[in-house]
Amino acid sequence: MEIYELTLKVFVIKNIKSYESLEKIGNLIDKSLSKDKKLLNFHKENIYKYYTFNSFYPIERSKVYHEGKIYSVKIRTIDEKLVRYFKKNLVNEYTDYIKALTLESKVIPKKHIEKLYSITPTIIKTENGYWKGNLSIEEYTNRLKDNLVKKYNNYFNTKMDEDFILFKGINFENHKPISCKYKIINILGDKLTLIIDENESAQRLAYLAIGTSIGEMNARGYGFVNYKWL
Repeated sequence: MEIYELTLKVFVIKNIKSYESLEKIGNLIDKSLSKDKKLLNFHKENIYKYYTFNSFYPIERSKVYHEGKIYSVKIRTIDEKLVRYFKKNLVNEYTDYIKALTLESKVIPKKHIEKLYSITPTIIKTENGYWKGNLSIEEYTNRLKDNLVKKYNNYFNTKMDEDFILFKGINFENHKPISCKYKIINILGDKLTLIIDENESAQRLAYLAIGTSIGEMNARGYGFVNYKWL
């Protein structure tokens, strides 16, 4: 498994409010994927997508990304075929709000991971909405772990032994839930810092998380994490 990080330079055609940024970037990626029939079906299916992305950089203090300016977006994936597709088809793609310009790629090396920390809010949904009041902290962290285990098993067509510690600690960096716009609704998420255990299984899943994000709605840009090596 290798984690590919793509740096996409984009030109903003119309002002984009910060709470709309992931949605607008997702629309650009969706339009690119829709050009290939197999990838269009892949996009529509309720399956793990194995790619994720963050918002525009540099961050605007005004909370508005301005028309006429150039920003960068990080896209990560463990799917080399998807990397090749994006290099060919995402460059020069455009919507009413964004035009893609250039794309550069690199592989994030495997090193011992001490921490993962949220760049975009992490989403864990329950039947009753936001997890607090519906799940305990232990149940919440188990959902994060189960999600990564299922991704790993699905991608490698295996059955991982789940008897290991993944997180030695978890910190919530937000004092109140973060409202995240998705289509016509708002979903609540959290910014996390996760302390990763040293065992081999934990390190494999932490590396996977860098490339595919944590929690849910990763192909919408949620749960994107950065990392601190030991």
